[in-house]
Amino acid sequence: MSATLRALLPRLFPHWVEEEHWMVITHRGKTALEASIPKKIGLWQCPSDRFVILRDNDGSDCLRLKARLRALATARSTTEVLIRIVCQELESWFLGDLDAVRSAFGRLHSHARQDSRAFRDPDRLTNAADELKTITGIPGKVARAKTIAPHLQTDPAQNRSVSFGAFVTGLQHLVASPAPAAN
Repeated sequence: MSATLRALLPRLFPHWVEEEHWMVITHRGKTALEASIPKKIGLWQCPSDRFVILRDNDGSDCLRLKARLRALATARSTTEVLIRIVCQELESWFLGDLDAVRSAFGRLHSHARQDSRAFRDPDRLTNAADELKTITGIPGKVARAKTIAPHLQTDPAQNRSVSFGAFVTGLQHLVASPAPAAN
């Protein structure tokens, strides 16, 4: 996920500089992420900063998961937080934009067509990582992300993943809204 964000954010916001305007804080799994949310947000020293929490759904109930993350984020802070759930896993974003996958790897297996049944709604796939491995021939998730992410369209209308569109439009809205005033 961090490789994807590092490739995508500078294209969405060309004037942003990593570590000055944004940073990616990685975690070793969902449990570590959830344990760190109230600590990091609660102890953050810049009240005008905002957080974005991005997590794979991996078969969870989206509404319950989002509510749990929101409760963790607001437990010790009033910092503005955007929470987005990737349905079901990040590879769905790549399968939603097969042109990006083709640009990254050249020719794909013949069944990899955007209008094929499997890829019409990539967020419904429970095996997106396996599908992506099959059509690219690349086994490593990080290697695939680093190769595909620079080719992703930044326009949500060009990606069939609804969760990708929700992330991009939510982030654009967050950036366009005025930052909370520092106390």
